[in-house]
Amino acid sequence: MTTTKLLVLGGSGRTGVHVLMQAATRGHLVRALVRDPAALGALDLPKNVELIQGSPTNIDDIRRAIDGAEAVIDVLNNSRASDNPWAKPVSPATFMADAVRNVLAVMGERGIARIVVTSSQGVGDDWARLNPILRALIRLSNIKLAFADHNEVDRLVRASSTNWTLVRAVGLTDKPGAGPTQAAEAGAEKPGMWINRTDLARFLLDAIETDKWIRKTPLVWSAKR
Repeated sequence: MTTTKLLVLGGSGRTGVHVLMQAATRGHLVRALVRDPAALGALDLPKNVELIQGSPTNIDDIRRAIDGAEAVIDVLNNSRASDNPWAKPVSPATFMADAVRNVLAVMGERGIARIVVTSSQGVGDDWARLNPILRALIRLSNIKLAFADHNEVDRLVRASSTNWTLVRAVGLTDKPGAGPTQAAEAGAEKPGMWINRTDLARFLLDAIETDKWIRKTPLVWSAKR
């Protein structure tokens, strides 16, 4: 496997920390742009993980952090105060879209072609495939705000000239995976309901290391044993 210099956005999040640790274990050189490096102070980060303080919504911070990178993994999320669907949003309404707009612009400036972005089941052209009850929950709750942001990210990434992959995760869990990670283009297979964050991080890195999912939107889930 070839060592790649990666920029990770969202590295201090619940999925992002798994991306950092696994990428380092695979031998990649990792730089993570985080607003508060102290938030990762409890982790014993490997030497090949560098934390850069800044915000992905500040394009100059992106320019500093991306220096020397060959690929980008975006694990940002539009957060709420808790996982409760009606919990108060804590991120700006267009947080993810503003960040990806910045990173795509800087990738163009620096000639960086590869980006893998974490998305969600039901985003973009996958909306019609969602269970009607889940669609109703999204419309009625504050989840709709994150979906609006995801949809704009989807539009921006697809319109870019990059070698992109939009990884659409089903429901995320911190519980151990129930089986091997499965992936398919939306509509090709009936997905499971959950994916472990560790397994999602593994898939994001697998996507960076191969050409299989370039300009595709794989739906990923943990299969039942």
